[in-house]
Amino acid sequence: MVIVLAADATESDVEAIVDRVVNAGGEAFVSRGVSRVIVGLVGDVDRFETLNFGAMPGVHSVTRISAKYKLVSLEHRQERSTVYVRGVPIGPDTVTLIAGPCAVETPEQTLEAARMAQAAGATLLRGGAFKPRSSPYAFQGLGELGLRILADVRDETGLPVVTEVVSAQDVEMVARYADMLQIGTRNMQNFGLLQAVGEAGKPVLLKRGMSASIEEWLMAAEYVAQRGNLDIVLCERGIRTFETATRNTLDISAVPVVQGLSHLPVMIDPSHSGGRRDLVLPLSRAAIAVGADGVLVDVHPHPEQALCDGPQALVADDLRILQRSLEDLAGVLGRGVPSWRSRRAA
Repeated sequence: MVIVLAADATESDVEAIVDRVVNAGGEAFVSRGVSRVIVGLVGDVDRFETLNFGAMPGVHSVTRISAKYKLVSLEHRQERSTVYVRGVPIGPDTVTLIAGPCAVETPEQTLEAARMAQAAGATLLRGGAFKPRSSPYAFQGLGELGLRILADVRDETGLPVVTEVVSAQDVEMVARYADMLQIGTRNMQNFGLLQAVGEAGKPVLLKRGMSASIEEWLMAAEYVAQRGNLDIVLCERGIRTFETATRNTLDISAVPVVQGLSHLPVMIDPSHSGGRRDLVLPLSRAAIAVGADGVLVDVHPHPEQALCDGPQALVADDLRILQRSLEDLAGVLGRGVPSWRSRRAA
């Protein structure tokens, strides 16, 4: 059972709920987020239902949930959610394009990639300042310098920034620069990081672990939600299988499966799943056709010089084709494509 408190609930209201749960022989777990307080109840649910928590001061809603992932399930919220990143929507009514360089290398490269992304209709800029790599000898990112570059490019273009955080101790610093915090595949089950990100007060992009089941993915999202942050977007980025023809195997079925289990938006990363430029466009089309709420793609002005994942980065001609596909397929499905220009005008 989950109790969500109203925005004006007091600490005394929370204590009264906890006391009632404990007196009934149960346990209460209080999660204090930026925008809400959530109390999770463990114990005899039938007994809890006789205690009329819904009538207590400060209570907004009480939900009995059978799924292991309580807050992100459709049982908790029956309508699919829309997450806003500085006014940019990601949700069931739109197909949102997030694009930019996999790694921030220089101010010039990042700005040029952002301009390319923006010209193709991207409304959010992705870029990696911290790059956890399989090899300790590979480019690991510019760190805070990369974050400053992203912030400068945001000021120049108006594109909100999505960037990865890899350590709980860096969450506060990254949140000062970023508009949306990304959890990468290698950190999907870094539970301390998930909790820290949940408390940061920023929307979260949560990539599926390369060997994670859908239930494990949703349970990872629950760690964020339990800290009071339900502004979570899930991102399928390909899973590890026996197949070697592609970098990873894109689980296209994950989109409708997750949408049948959770109210959270679901995106697809066709760049890291296919690992090749020629696969990004067809995988993007498949993502939109199957109902994904957006796509996340790599862009680089000079892929042959890229310090990270150059073979999968799109160039200007690719982006023009992608833009047409987004607009055409979204229109067929009755969905819109967020416009950077209309958002700026608003």
